Order: sequence, then structure tokens, then C-alpha cells
Amino acid sequence: MLKNPKPYIAFLIVPLFLIVKLLKQFPEVVERYYSLGIYPVISSLFRYTLGWIPFSFGDLLYAFAIIYMIRWLILNRRRIIRDTKNWLIDVFAFISIIYLAFHLFWGFNYYRLPLHESLNLKADYTTEQLISVTEKLIEKSNALHLELAKNDSVKIDIPYSKSEILSLVPEGYEALENQFPHLEYHPKSIKKSLFSLPLTYMGFSGYLNPLTNEAQINSLIVPYRFPVVASHEVAHQLGYAKENEANFIGGLAAINHENIYFNYSGYTFLLKHCLLEIYKRDTDLYFETLKTINPGILKNYQEVQDFWNSYQNPAEPLFKSTYNSYLIANNQANGMESYSYVVALIVNYFNY
Repeated sequence: MLKNPKPYIAFLIVPLFLIVKLLKQFPEVVERYYSLGIYPVISSLFRYTLGWIPFSFGDLLYAFAIIYMIRWLILNRRRIIRDTKNWLIDVFAFISIIYLAFHLFWGFNYYRLPLHESLNLKADYTTEQLISVTEKLIEKSNALHLELAKNDSVKIDIPYSKSEILSLVPEGYEALENQFPHLEYHPKSIKKSLFSLPLTYMGFSGYLNPLTNEAQINSLIVPYRFPVVASHEVAHQLGYAKENEANFIGGLAAINHENIYFNYSGYTFLLKHCLLEIYKRDTDLYFETLKTINPGILKNYQEVQDFWNSYQNPAEPLFKSTYNSYLIANNQANGMESYSYVVALIVNYFNY
């Protein structure tokens, strides 16, 4: 038995890093053996174990870890100079364990096949196709809005509590199972984050805790956005790590839901992505297209924007920059700009 395993654990970061780099080159292998093999078992086990707990266990774990790390750094600050070698061994041993746990429990999903390949969709599209699909989404969004509001100038308020919305989310995935059997979602583990206020100041609507597989939703966000944000985080739980792919699957789950408020949240969410892409390509066409959208829908969009504007702060760009670097490090070469890939999925799905 090893007297001190820490040096070996610390050095483990090197082969682990090389394994990750190697698997990145073989997405078919990751897809078959991890994303559709090992990971669903791991995810289900976590959701069975922690899903029943009414609060976020992962948030408490993060809080404890942050306090512990700060305490450890304070207590061991003198070792940085006096015992540098062993101090570094302790640090890298911790990093190795977290790095292994992150990839084993969830992170390898970043290296699976691109979603358009697994769904047999094209990865590109023309401006004409974009306009055509945008018009379809506008027509559907306007119809849903009028059915709910009876007046094209009134914004939609969802008449459910946020807890009720979270309880309804799995039904959207049940509706998708016939079309995509691998999107079966049971049991559920969707929770309001205990850190919702900090998340808001950082500019995030939610996140998946990769160490506990709990879907965390920012409880402060506008209720109109709650159905699609929660559906997005469930997509992460099901192994779709990339933000653009989770946006697409979350949107599909919402528009296939039996509840009309979910449908409205989902269609207007997908529409917003297409509108932003039109804006990038043709500003004049963008403003002309806005005129065909019910004013009440635009008020819902503005409601969301006003919410985020009210929490803007000098630190937010730093958090966004850090997250952008995280995305780039995890196989999303364009960082936060890679979110626009969702438009390719939307356009080709509705043109399929």
C-alpha cells in the first residue's frame, strides 16, 4: 500500500488530459460508448439519489467547497514558500480528482457527435431558408399569443408558480420520446438554485451541476422564460453538453408540450434566435420582420431584456468572459458565439 498517494494522484492530471484530448478526436466512440452507454446510467443514478431532495444539494456542495478552499489556502499560505513542492502536489491532486469527476460524470458529452449528424440534418442553410422558417415561427407564435391573450398588444403572463412550471417540464420530454427515444427523462431532478441572486448578477438563467447532475434554474428570471430555460437544463442532464444543442432540444421539448404556455415560451424562444440571425445578415429585413410580430410578443422579449438590464454590473463582463473561455476549452471553438449554431438546427429541422 502506498504511503502517500498524493504525488501519484497529482501526476494523474497528465494522462487524464491526454485521454481527453485523444477522445476528442473520436466523437463516434464517445457517442456510442459514453453518451449513449455509460452516461445515461450515471445520470439516472444521480437523479434517483438526489432528485427527491427538495433543495439543491449541488449548491450546498459548491458552498462547502468554496469555504473549504478559502480556509485551506489561508491555513496553508506559508507553505507556498516553505514547502512549495508538497503545496503544489496537494493542489494538483485536488485538481486531478475534480478533472476526473467532471469528465466521468458529464464532461465527456462535450466530445460526442454534433447533434445535426445524429439527427441527419444539414449544418448550413441559406438566407432564404432562414426567412422561410422565421415566417413559420412568427405565424405559430402569433397564433399562440392570440389564443392566450385575445389581444395582440398584451404580453403573456404564465398563470403558474415557478415550482408548478418545474413540475410540468418532464411532460415535454415525454412528448418527444416517440420521435427521439433517447430523450426519455425519468426520474427528474430540476431545482431552483440557492444561488439565484449571484447567478442573476453573473447573467445566467441556470446551469447543470456536473458533479450532482441537478438542473439548477435561476428562480428570479421572468416566468415567461421559465419553461424553456428549465427544458434547456434538462437537455444538459440528458447528455447534450453544448449550449446550442441544449437550446434546440429545450425548445423542441417546450413546443411539443401539451401545455400551451410551454408552447408559447418555446416557439418565441426559437423565433428570437432566428430573428437575431436575420439581424446579423440584413438589418433592414430584421426591422421589417418585427412589424409582422404581435406587439405583445415583443413586450415579452422586452420584459426579459429589462430584467437583465436591471442587474447589469461591472463584474458581469468578467463572468461572461470566463464562461466564454470555458466553452472554448470544452470543444465549442467560437465560445458564446457558438450559440448561433442553434439556428442551423432550427432551420434544417423545420425544413426537414
